[in-house]
Amino acid sequence: MNTYLRILAIARSNIKYLPMFMVSTLFYSLFSVLSIAILMPVLRVIFKTEDAESAEEIGDEPAFAIEDIFDYPKDMFYYYFGDYMEQGAFEALKFVCLVLLFSAFFSNVFRFFTGYILAKVRAKIIAQMRNLIFDRITSMPIGFFTDARKGDIISRTMTDVQLIESTVVSSMKVLFKEPFLIIGYLTMLFNISVKLTLFTLVLFPISGLLIGAIAKRLKKKATGSQESLGRIANILDETIGGMRIIKAFTAREIMKTRFGQEVNHYAKLTISISKRFELAGPVSEFFGYVVMVVVILLGGQMILESTGSLKPEQFIVFVGGYTQLLSPAKAIANSLSNIQRGIAAGERVFEIVDSKEEIEVGKNPAVIEDLEDGIEIKGVRFAYEEEEVLKDIHLTVKKGQTVALVGPSGSGKSTLADLIPRFYDVTDGEILIDGHNVKDYSLSSLRQVMGIVTQESILFNDTVFNNISFGQPEATMEQVIEAAKIANAHEFIETLEHGYDTNIGERGSKLSGGQKQRLSIARAVLKNPPILILDEATSALDSESEKLVQQAIDNLMRNRTSIVIAHRLSTIQNADEIVVLQQGKILQRGKHEDLLATDGLYRKLTEMQSF
Repeated sequence: MNTYLRILAIARSNIKYLPMFMVSTLFYSLFSVLSIAILMPVLRVIFKTEDAESAEEIGDEPAFAIEDIFDYPKDMFYYYFGDYMEQGAFEALKFVCLVLLFSAFFSNVFRFFTGYILAKVRAKIIAQMRNLIFDRITSMPIGFFTDARKGDIISRTMTDVQLIESTVVSSMKVLFKEPFLIIGYLTMLFNISVKLTLFTLVLFPISGLLIGAIAKRLKKKATGSQESLGRIANILDETIGGMRIIKAFTAREIMKTRFGQEVNHYAKLTISISKRFELAGPVSEFFGYVVMVVVILLGGQMILESTGSLKPEQFIVFVGGYTQLLSPAKAIANSLSNIQRGIAAGERVFEIVDSKEEIEVGKNPAVIEDLEDGIEIKGVRFAYEEEEVLKDIHLTVKKGQTVALVGPSGSGKSTLADLIPRFYDVTDGEILIDGHNVKDYSLSSLRQVMGIVTQESILFNDTVFNNISFGQPEATMEQVIEAAKIANAHEFIETLEHGYDTNIGERGSKLSGGQKQRLSIARAVLKNPPILILDEATSALDSESEKLVQQAIDNLMRNRTSIVIAHRLSTIQNADEIVVLQQGKILQRGKHEDLLATDGLYRKLTEMQSF
């Protein structure tokens, strides 16, 4: 219930459309009921069960009285249209046909407005929900994406939101649309025969209980179905991204088996859900027809008894009205099933929305605009899922210095670098910039003073210009070109088909590794940050590309405070300080020559690379 109320709370922002929706629904219901109710007086004349009265014969306009509530519509009809009825049955028939066309036209006009408003609300809710999820996802710490499967996140953002939208639309129908129709038709049926109408109302709850039991079972199945769909999306994403490896290791059949098993599992769940979902409508309709058969028997008996309690034309209109009553009742049954599926989807969506944001920011954070003094790491410890990655790290990086972090894989180099822009928060200790804890700064200003170039070039399916100016929307073409020149990228960009307007494909797939890395460096150059973090920026490149990229890095590092994570030790020999990490601890520190003269891990690593 809480999930359902939260879904409705999100829809509340579109409440301005509700009055218009209710008015359209009301008139749609009135004209729908009118198209059947108008037959009653005509059938009385056609079947010669009652003579038509003209307005002159009736006298004054009939006054409404509660005791005459069921005769009032008939009297009003005769008062205004009795003259048409006196002209003969065929004239009356023509008149009724015109009224039917009139009511059908306006019924469908208001039906269109009802549907249009629902479509508008549907589109706005989908956009609102997806924006909410995207905003939440982009605010989550890096650790969230280590655990979360990308395909599952995509599934929740796309498919689950679609189901939530159907919940809101179904709720609007259940609460505002179908009840108007039901009330209208029930009013007409009570007008004809109180006894028959009460009988139908007694049997309807039985159908409702059965449908409710069916709908409850849908929720669990729907949750499993959406989780399976997320796994399918994840396998598909991994397959497309790792196609080279799959082909190289002839693992196509393995991936086909994984994908096929998950698809078949999803198909079984979908069939099971569809079976229950499709059962709700037929159950509702069948019970409706059971009631109608009994109504025909009772109504027929009332006519045949010749007691005058029910006339043939009343019975015909009653049956017609009752059949029309089945449609909104069936729609409510289907809507209840949709709501259960939407609640299951809502729980998955709100699981992301409610995810704890581990990176906390104070109410009035300070803003940092430049580096004045330096960076100090004091007694830092960091554990990830109870596994301690960094242990009692002390390090000072003064303004303008270059500090290199080296060590074997898994020693904690990248983790230490990630703590400075607060991709993670320290478990213990503190990181200070200009004497203030990084937690005291706003995240946006803290990260704005940092430029990060990683081993894997993160580029987007966009133009060269937009990739370089990413995060700097005010950048001009001249500034972008200047940044590209500093990054040794301008020459190869000019050889591209459309120069800086060339689309580089998904993740820069149209470029070589060295070209992608130089674009990443150009992006950092354009940002012009006082603090630079380079995470093994040249380790994945060939010798020629490495030379060009290293020149670009040297240009980028000039007059900046830099923290460099190095795989190739030859690239950091000129660093002001080299820090050697092993198993999360600082093992050695000093300049290249001093460390090389000492028998330790750094010299062993250097000798291994030289060999």
